[in-house]
Amino acid sequence: MLAKSMLLLLLFGTPFSILAQDKPMPKAYTDSFWDHVQFGGGIGLSSGNGYTDITIAPSAIYNFNDYFSVGTGLQYSRLKQKNYYNSNIIGGSLLGLFNPIEEAQISLELEEVHVNNTYSTFYDNVKKSFWNTGLYIGAGYRSDNITVGGRLNVLFDKNKDLYGSAFMPFIRVYF
Repeated sequence: MLAKSMLLLLLFGTPFSILAQDKPMPKAYTDSFWDHVQFGGGIGLSSGNGYTDITIAPSAIYNFNDYFSVGTGLQYSRLKQKNYYNSNIIGGSLLGLFNPIEEAQISLELEEVHVNNTYSTFYDNVKKSFWNTGLYIGAGYRSDNITVGGRLNVLFDKNKDLYGSAFMPFIRVYF
């Protein structure tokens, strides 16, 4: 009985394993690593009446397929309000993207930035330095390489957070 079972397994199991090897390999295995990488990020400049805000935030993602991507980003911001406020913010983030359909994108992002603030008063300069962690869940409308949407920081604490609100709109562009 055992011999018959082994013979049947060998006869009927072999053709399936041979056919399985004839399938074309997924794109992620046939193309080079760099064929799946996209670069993007953001640049911001705002100024007026003694106020300046400059932000540079490059990022890159790796597309596993049409649905899933992961990436990383860097961020540097310099903010200054003349005779009052001066800030340097530097850090990075990890990003996961899921596109259930072509037009929709869901994201999960972990951001860690170090903040150095100096407040100028009539008597003294007050310095404050701290780390700020954000865990953002986002959703957006996607068209080609551009996604417009919003993200919510689930770790937001209005007494400790760098930003004034847990909700942040975004525009993502990757080439």
